[in-house]
Order: sequence, then structure tokens, then C-alpha cells
Amino acid sequence: MRKKLALIFLIIFLIPIISFSKKFDPRKNKTIKAYRVVNEKIKIDGKLTEKVWQNKGRDDFVQSTPIDGGKPSERTVVWVAYDKKNLYVAARLYDSEPNKIVKRVGMRDNMNDSDEFVLSIDPYNDKRSGYLFKVNPANSILDGALYNDSNRDDSWDGVWESAVKIDSKGWVVEIKIPFNQLNFKSDKKEMIWGINFERVIKRKNEKVSFVWIPRNDTGFVSHFAKLIGLRDIKPGIYTELLPYIVGQTDIYPKEDGNPFRTGKDFSGNMGLDAKINLKSNLTLNLTFNPDFGQVEVDPAVMNLTAYETYFEEKRPFFIEGASIFDFGRGGTHFNININWTPPDFFYSRRIGRPPQGYTDAEYSRYPDRTTILGASKLTGKIGNNWNIGVISALTAREFAETYTDNTKGSQEVEPMSFYGIVRLLKEFDKGKKGIGFIGTGILRDFDDDNLINILNKRSFSFGVDGWTYFGKDDKWVASGWFGASRIEGSPERLYDVQLSPQHYFQRPDADYLNLNPSLTSLEGWAGRLTINKEKGNWFVLSSIGAISPGFDVSDLGFQRETDIINGHMFFGYKNFKPGKILRSFFTGGGFHYSYDFGGDKLSEGFLWMFNGTFLNYWGTEFNIGFFNKGLSKTSTRGGPLMMHPAGKFISFSIFSDRRKAVVFMPRISYMGSKEGGDNLSLGGFFQWKPRATFTLSVGPNFSFGTDKSQWVTNIEDSFMTETYGKRYIFSSIDTKILSLQIRLSWVFSPKLSFTMFLQPFIAVGDYYGFKELKMPKTYDFNFYGEGSSTIEFSDNFYIIDPDGEGPAEEFYIYNPDFNYKSVRGTAVLKWEFKTGSNFYLVWTQNRNNYANTGIFDLSRDLNELLNAKGTNIFLAKISYRWGF
Repeated sequence: MRKKLALIFLIIFLIPIISFSKKFDPRKNKTIKAYRVVNEKIKIDGKLTEKVWQNKGRDDFVQSTPIDGGKPSERTVVWVAYDKKNLYVAARLYDSEPNKIVKRVGMRDNMNDSDEFVLSIDPYNDKRSGYLFKVNPANSILDGALYNDSNRDDSWDGVWESAVKIDSKGWVVEIKIPFNQLNFKSDKKEMIWGINFERVIKRKNEKVSFVWIPRNDTGFVSHFAKLIGLRDIKPGIYTELLPYIVGQTDIYPKEDGNPFRTGKDFSGNMGLDAKINLKSNLTLNLTFNPDFGQVEVDPAVMNLTAYETYFEEKRPFFIEGASIFDFGRGGTHFNININWTPPDFFYSRRIGRPPQGYTDAEYSRYPDRTTILGASKLTGKIGNNWNIGVISALTAREFAETYTDNTKGSQEVEPMSFYGIVRLLKEFDKGKKGIGFIGTGILRDFDDDNLINILNKRSFSFGVDGWTYFGKDDKWVASGWFGASRIEGSPERLYDVQLSPQHYFQRPDADYLNLNPSLTSLEGWAGRLTINKEKGNWFVLSSIGAISPGFDVSDLGFQRETDIINGHMFFGYKNFKPGKILRSFFTGGGFHYSYDFGGDKLSEGFLWMFNGTFLNYWGTEFNIGFFNKGLSKTSTRGGPLMMHPAGKFISFSIFSDRRKAVVFMPRISYMGSKEGGDNLSLGGFFQWKPRATFTLSVGPNFSFGTDKSQWVTNIEDSFMTETYGKRYIFSSIDTKILSLQIRLSWVFSPKLSFTMFLQPFIAVGDYYGFKELKMPKTYDFNFYGEGSSTIEFSDNFYIIDPDGEGPAEEFYIYNPDFNYKSVRGTAVLKWEFKTGSNFYLVWTQNRNNYANTGIFDLSRDLNELLNAKGTNIFLAKISYRWGF
């Protein structure tokens, strides 16, 4: 292992030295002047009648697609103006065929497949961050925060105005942005900002920009033009209050004898969010008893692994401005991870999640989430260009209602808890270098002894990350992070942590791991180094990282595994000049390795990727990979290492022209091996856009296959000395999973919309061929029913005698076959009756059925699902924004 890791390190550090990339001619930086508005008031109406718009505008745009660096097919003219309180931007977008302008109506932050005008600004002129404002000819808008030079966070929503007008010359857009919506340093008498303008002509698939950024280059904000002329700006302190009130009715099947399942529940809630611009460069968000009810349900999944499923955050308080808490990904713009899941130091769904305790009562009713008594979030820049993000949250002590022997009671199921996150990031040398820190902590106050043994008392983590560009023309970037963690708790709690899938300290063949039942704290470390060449046509992607066995940030973060050393080296080529067949393409390939801290090889393989767009704007993607046999430290769920066979992976998809009314993308993928089984997945995406206000999207997927080593259970047996006194039970499993995600969007206007999400889901698993691992580090098994062993099936149990008349005792396994069927869906009517103020009507339904385990019959399963009793939730919510 040491030789291979040394080779990876050697290649990573030698590649920059032997690079022969051709030098790219530097481009002259552009400058645009902002005109001061004097003795007039600008009316945002899309007419450009004000005097300030009669000044000379700028029309020196460059095409980036379809011809990179080409001349635009239509003229675009822009102006910038300002007064003490607002920034104004106007654009005249000429079009020789105005009747063909594409103007799809979309709700805020949800506009696609339309003509567009995009304004991007960098108020700090730090070459790394900023804001983006997008308007289409239907006056639908999108806004977001820019970070890491090329990333965009659409969760940021500012209060600003826009107006558009289509005429015989094309279309016009006017934008008004209050300075109090932006973070910047206002202590300078005259400021220089970064700025860029973009235009999309959808029917031509054409994109033009004021600042041309070649497509084989990287970055976005770092290329912006200079905006000069801004002086005497006084944004003032801006405060925004957003109170809400919500009412909810839950209707569900009544459960006889259960006093908590009466068939119908009524509830209501109210709370307040506040946003205060403390200074032009600092924003404070506060929330009191926030409403974290989700408008859209989480999708159904079938998880047969030992790890939890990751779900996206949907709560507004946490998703807005979340980019500041992004850790370990700065500097690079193109990352891949193979057999490596980077740990997230902060996973916001930990705050306010459902209570983790339980009761032994006959009947119980648990809160569906933990109440957040109050939370604050401070974001912005301080000192000498330090980005800062701080979150503090206090959650309530939660109790479950209990009922036993005709007596009602309550039991604590979640302690009062404090959550804290601090993030600092400094960017310097025009964004070419950066260094950052993150710290997280949880403190819990227990009143119930049972909770002390199932939750950590305290959890802390700390990390440092950074990047630097180097080499000729800064074509290379080195990026990395390092972190440490510490958790504290009772010996019983820490013992369970050591046994958990993230650690498996009980592995009998891992002599470097120490399972300690008296442990009251656990520490660990993790880190990763990446060196990439991303600029130019040729690229190199290389990384090496490690997570120690004791590292654990899962209390406030998210992680899947520890005890891993992983590296990869990829080479590739990207081309954006149209040829005889392809308009552009990307291709690359390389190798990857993974080891544990004991030096055992976990994985080794090769992956090649290709993605191309044809001249007619159709495209294709093809991936193929090969993996050699390796050792799995998780297959036996805490037992010894087990070999996994060599195999291959293939996927292929095509996609049609997104400009059309009908868009589709079929795909097929295969993974498997002769010894271990295989899986075939057929799926795709279909979209119908019959009119500018209506979109129907359908995403079907059907997968089926066989896994010849699906873990079932572990049985203690001192006679099984070959596997350290335990029998590790496996079986073959045939799975069939069918899902269909349907999304309907009917946007009556940019302020009024109806959306619907529906997901039928069927997952069937048939277990057979039960067996036990014969020897560690092998893929050899003892099959039950062969030789002296016996297996019988009775009353939904398997009765197994592993050695017949031998000394080992027989044991029982409950039939693990499953047939899980569900329908999850939600329908939402949203009306933005005032900027930032919304009224919602929501209907959510969820129904499940588990009949006929192990047997897949589409007609029968759908009929059982449609006839299953479900849960219906009806919700009405109103929120009102006051800004002053």
C-alpha cells in the first residue's frame, strides 16, 4: 500500500512541473461607468424615458455559445446608474424577430428555457463573491448569491424591482436594487465594484456576455469588469420582519384503542423571522418559533445499507445564505469523488429534527420535530476581508405523550440542546488564495437518564481549509482541508458509537482498533488534499484524503464512514469548438484506490467518462468503469473483512434539445459481476411544455437485479471459530424497484402558481439461498441445506441448524422479504400578494402498503396501493413582510 500511496503523491506533485499547457493571451480588463441620477426619479416601467438612459450605453458584448469568442447575432446595450439609495441597470436587447422571443412564465428562482438578461455584481470587488439578478421577457426573476468564484446559491432572496417591455425592436429591462439589500464596504468615498452582464437568446441557444470568459477557462466573478463612479452611497440600516401564522389538519386511519390515533388532529402555530442589516457588510437573521413545515415531502427511497439516507434541506432559515458554511471545497471548480464521501461538518437538518428518544409505553405520541425556541444567523464580512457566518440555535426539551394501563403520562424524548456553528474565510491576492476555519458544537442538558445513554452529551469539531493558485497563468490550484472532532458522553453511549456503522471498532480482525467499553470521549481527524489543473483544454484532477477511525461529526454534520485512505488521478480533455459532428465534448479517465488504516485494500479501479453535445443540440453521456476485487469492512456489519468480487459499471444516456416543447432523456446503467450479482437500471426524464405557463415533468425509473451477498444478520456461536465466534448470515436477494416522480407546474403569473409533486414507489425484495461467511477476507460461504446443515421455513420464520447433529444450536431468522409500496405527494397553491409576503394552501398525502412480501406483480401492487388508507394533511399559511 505504501508504494501505491507514494506513487499517487509523486504524481500529484510532479504533474505541475511537467505541464506543457500553451499560454493563453491575457485579455484587457473592461471598465464601465455608473451615471449619477440627478434631479429626476427613475420609474421602473421598462420604457427608458429618463434622461440618465440617454447617455451612451455599452454594447461591446462577446458570444460564448454557440461560438466561443464569436460576434453576437443581436445587439445588446446596457447602462448603469445610481443615487444614494439604489443601483439601477437598464438594457435594450435588440431582436430582429421580436415575435420569436421566448418568454416562459416562472415563479421566483424557478425560470428555465427562456430568453434572459443577467446582471452579476461583486460589491466587495474581492473576485470571489457577489450577487446575481436574472430577468426574462415575462418579468419572471431569479436571484442568488455568488461564492467560490463560480458557484451560485439561489436561496438568497433580495427585495428589488424589475420591469420589462417587448416592442418592435426587441425587449427592454429595467432593474432597481436598493443598496441596503447588498453587503459591501461603504466607508470608501468612491468605490470600485465588479460587474458583468449576460444575455441568453433561447431559440438560437446563444449566450453573450459583456466580459467574455472562454469556456475552457475557469471562474466567473474573478473575470468581472470594473464598475466605477460610485460615491456617496448611504444604504442605511435595513430591518425586515416576517411574521407567520399557520393552521393544519391531519386526517389518518383511526386506530382502535390508541387514544392518540383518533383519525383527525388539528394544530396551529405562529412565529417571527427577522432580518437586520447591522451595517452594509453584516446581516443578522433571527427566528422565533420558526415554521419548518416542508412544502414538499422527501422522496421515498429503499436503503439496504447500514448508513442513513441524506436528504436535502428545505427550510428557508437554513438554506438562505448557506454557502458561507460550505467547507473544504474552495478554490477548485471541478471535483470528483470515487468511493469517497466527504464528511459535512454542518448538516442543518440535525437542528430541529424529530426527537431521538423512545418510550416503552403501550401507546405513545411523539412530536414530529424538535421545537426551535430561537435561532440567529450572522453573515457578512468583517475586518480585513474576512467572511463570517455564525449560527446559534436553542431547541426545547421535548416530551412524548404516553398511555399505559388506562393512565396517561409523558416522557422526555429529546433534551434541551444548544447548537453553535462558526465559519471564517479570508480570501486574498484577488481571490487566488484563501484560508478558512470552521467550528461546531452541541451541548445537551439531560433530565432523563435514558437519554444520557443514547445521545452524546457534548460534540465538537474544528477544521481549517484553504487554496492557492500557482503555475503559469495560475492554471493550477491546490486545495485542501483538515479537521478534528471530539464527542463526549456516558460509557454506554460511547460504546454504542464505537459499534455504529461509521466506526465498527468491534471488527475482530482489526488489531489497530480498540473497542473500549469504559470510554467517555472519542477523538479523530480527517483531511484531503486536491491538486487540479482546470484551465485550458487539458485538465488534471488529483486528490488524496483520509478519515481516521475515531473521527465523528455526525452529531451536527453528516458522514458515512471512517477508517479510509482514498486517492484518485484523472486526466481529461474538453473542447468547445464545433466540429463536423459535435458542438462540444468532455472526456476523461483515471484510476482510484482506497485502503483502511490497517493497510487492507478496499477498492481499486478505473473510470472513463464522455459527455458530448451534437450540432443539433442533442447530446449523450457515456461512462464505463472497472473495479478489481477488494475487501469490504462493512459487509459483515461489524465482523471481519469480506472480499467483494471484481466487476464493471456502464451507463449511457441521451438528451434532446431543451428548446423544444417536448424534452426527454432516456438512460440505462448496469453494475455487477459474475460472482457477486448485477443490477440493471432503466430510467429517464420527460418534460412537456405546451405553453409558456405550464410544465409537466415525469421521471420514471425501474431497476432490477440480484445481489448474491446481501447481509441478513449476525448470530453468536462459539463453535464458529473460523469467523471469530460469530456466524455472519447472508443470502441472495432479487430486487425490483419501480418509481415515478411527477412534477406539474402551472404558473398563472410570476406571483401566482400551482405546483404538484407525486411519487408512486414500489420496492420488492425476495431473499433466498441463505448462507454464512466461511472464512474472513474471502467470498466463500457455507450454504444452509447443504452437507449436514438444515434449513426449514415455518410460520414466516427460517429455522436453521448450521451443523445438523453437531454441537451448534439452531437459530431462527424472521423472513426478511419485503414489498414496500408508497405514494407521496403534495399540491401547493402559492400567491405572493406583496413582495416577500406569501399565502400558501397545501395538501399532502402519504399512503403505504406492505402486502405480498417478496412477490412483484405490478397490476396487483398498484391496486393495493391505490386502495390503501392514507394520511392527508391540509395546511394554510400566511406570512407578511415588513421592511423599513
